[in-house]
Amino acid sequence: MKKTALYNKHIKLNAKMVPFAGYQMPVQYSGVNQEHLNVRDNVGVFDVSHMGEFLVTGENSLKLIQKISSNDASTLFPGRAQYSYLPNSEGGIIDDMLVYMIDENHYMLVVNASNIEKDWNWISSQNTVGADIKNISENLSLIAVQGPKAVELLQNYTELNLAAIKFYHFQKGTFAGLNDIIISATGYTGSGGFELYVPNDYAEKVWDVIFSSDAKYNVLPTGLAARDTLRLEMGYCLYGNDINDQTSPISAGLAWVTKFNKEFIGRDIIQDQKTHGTSDKLVAFELLERGIPRKDYEITNSDGKIIGHVTSGTMGPSVKKAIGLGYVNTNYSKFGDSIHIKIRNKLIPGHIVKLPFFKSV
Repeated sequence: MKKTALYNKHIKLNAKMVPFAGYQMPVQYSGVNQEHLNVRDNVGVFDVSHMGEFLVTGENSLKLIQKISSNDASTLFPGRAQYSYLPNSEGGIIDDMLVYMIDENHYMLVVNASNIEKDWNWISSQNTVGADIKNISENLSLIAVQGPKAVELLQNYTELNLAAIKFYHFQKGTFAGLNDIIISATGYTGSGGFELYVPNDYAEKVWDVIFSSDAKYNVLPTGLAARDTLRLEMGYCLYGNDINDQTSPISAGLAWVTKFNKEFIGRDIIQDQKTHGTSDKLVAFELLERGIPRKDYEITNSDGKIIGHVTSGTMGPSVKKAIGLGYVNTNYSKFGDSIHIKIRNKLIPGHIVKLPFFKSV
């Protein structure tokens, strides 16, 4: 089991550690609800160094990225990132990812921890254009500093104007006296903040600097459990739950990052899905009575006929409702449509709602 460069910090903080994607990772520290709500109100800090990072460089770097990714990377410029996914040749999703343009002919792909080897092998096999690719996942730590006070907190340690970095933009500069730190206005919580890409040798110093901040920021270490409840309140997909190798990106609501103005793997299949529609659709729902929806629970209509299944579910700490995502027959996918979740042989009523569940003030 691998350990991140911040493993000893988690042990000192008495984090509950669990195996996740081949790493020992902190699932919680003080408690999921406390950590979750603190991100919504203050600042939560996550070690997400288990994520994978690949560099794609050389004169054919863009050509490779355009071939393997759904979004149009030609619209990127240095300092801009985009959400995308890796389609397979059957029209499913190998992984979702972020694409960063560091400089001309210099990109970074950020992929899910559980898919690093799979993604690397796939991208390598598709690299018929001679781009230079390098897996730097083992060398880089990723610290997510999330919450409404994150900008003010981090500004104390850098001369970069953080307030000027727009969502899905980033800058590279000095942080806490350390050079070449990527500070990215991205995250998985819906409460603002940044993600810091840091060489492993710097990780503990950056962590310590952040936690030495003034008490007014109320900085708390935050684990993977709260990361999951935070992303679910926003309706963000989790690979392995809401999307996978067999998932249609059109069913999953990813048409917005699927650009048909270029050639890419699986394009014709996915375009056909978009043109003719799909038999099922990923929807967001909330329950109207007590009960917590869990992954793989059956979704039924009012007559008890199975119409789909839950992919993610929880009791949302901010919204104080039982919420979830799931695939249902397209005929039952309109906003306001009634559904039921089968929980311990009881049918708990709910309805389809618009995302996000959590709306910041």
